[in-house]
Amino acid sequence: MSLNLVDADFFLEENKFKQYCTEFLQYSQRIGDDWQWRSIKDSTDGYMIKTHFLLKNRSISSGRVDIVNDEPTFLCVEEDLDDSQEAGVSEVSEVIRYEYHVLYSCSYQAPVLYFRASFLNGKPLTLDEIWKSVHECYRDRLWQGPWDMITQQEHPLLGQPFFELHPCRTNEFMSSILSNLHKQNKHTNYIISWLSIVGPVVGLHLPLSYAKANLEETSGAD
Repeated sequence: MSLNLVDADFFLEENKFKQYCTEFLQYSQRIGDDWQWRSIKDSTDGYMIKTHFLLKNRSISSGRVDIVNDEPTFLCVEEDLDDSQEAGVSEVSEVIRYEYHVLYSCSYQAPVLYFRASFLNGKPLTLDEIWKSVHECYRDRLWQGPWDMITQQEHPLLGQPFFELHPCRTNEFMSSILSNLHKQNKHTNYIISWLSIVGPVVGLHLPLSYAKANLEETSGAD
C-alpha cells in the first residue's frame, strides 16, 4: 500500500499505521532484517520491535572500529550472538544492546520511536550516555527540531522506562516530505520514509534494500 497525500498536514490513522507496518514487516522478512510485530495480550494494540548490538571500543583488533577526533565509532554486530560469542566480544569491547519499538500515538496521530539500551551485564545506559552516543550532527538537529529532544518516558504499552524521540513535530516534517513526493507523482510507505529519517539519530539505520523493495512495490502498483 503506497501513500497518496491529500491534506497539507498529514495525520496517520491507526488502521493505516498498522497496514504500513504489515507492509514494512514483509519487506523486513524479505531482506532478513529481523523486525517483528508484538501483540499485547487481550488487546488490539501492538508494536514493531527490533533488537541489535552495537560495539563501542577503541581497541578492536579486527580494525572494524575507527576513532575520529578521539570519539568512538559505533558499529553493528550480528544480533544472534551465543553466550561464547558474547563473552569473547565483551572482553575487548563495550557491547551495547539496543531495542527499538515503533508504536502508534493516538494523541499525535503519528508513529513514535521508543528505544532502550544496556550493556551485556544488564546495566542500562543513562540519558547522558544516550546523548553522548548521538553523533554531533544529529545532536544539533535534535535541539533545533524536527525531533526536539530525546526524553525518558514510560512505555505506553509495557509500562517500563524507555527513551523516546518525541513525535510532536512528526506530522510537520513528514507532510513536507510526502507533499514533495506527491508533486513528483511518487508514492512511498510512510514507515519506511519516517524511520529512514528518525532512526539514524539513535543508531538505527535502515538498509537501502527497503528503498528498493518500496520502489518495486509502488512501481508494480502503477
